[in-house]
Amino acid sequence: MIRRILALAAIIWFVGFGWFTIALPEPVSGVKTTAVIVPTGAAGRIEHGLKVLANGEAKTMLVTGVDPEVKPGEFAAQFEVPMDVMQCCVELGFSAVDTRGNATETAEWVKQGKVKSLRLVTTDWHMRRAAYELRQTIPGDVKVVEDAVPSEPSLRILFLEYHKYLASRTSSLWRG
Repeated sequence: MIRRILALAAIIWFVGFGWFTIALPEPVSGVKTTAVIVPTGAAGRIEHGLKVLANGEAKTMLVTGVDPEVKPGEFAAQFEVPMDVMQCCVELGFSAVDTRGNATETAEWVKQGKVKSLRLVTTDWHMRRAAYELRQTIPGDVKVVEDAVPSEPSLRILFLEYHKYLASRTSSLWRG
């Protein structure tokens, strides 16, 4: 009986990992939201968020998880953001150090800004966990659009991220 339970668990894990690696989230376009949220991390995320902002698909942008030593002027120079755009539309969040922290920082920002819908921009392999953590922390009436930045993740990254995603889902059972 124990062997069958272990075999069933292994099959469920294997099928889940297959789904996780084959069906990565994809980019969206043409969808307007109140804000765009970009957790720092892999390459291409901030550039994609700035493109969403420039296309008028969102009014404001929060970059969450920025290193506290980064100054807004340095950020603007690195990503070639005009200072008028930085002042009106881009906010840097410095309190998050991980994906759960990104969600918490975003939830606090959403409460202050009357955000009704947001576009989450992150790397395709990171999207499921980031979106899950975000939905656990923001009010239920805020619409979340998942806009993945395509990448070519290694099997190692997918393996680690799949287990982080499972751990996130499992730990939420205790968080309530």
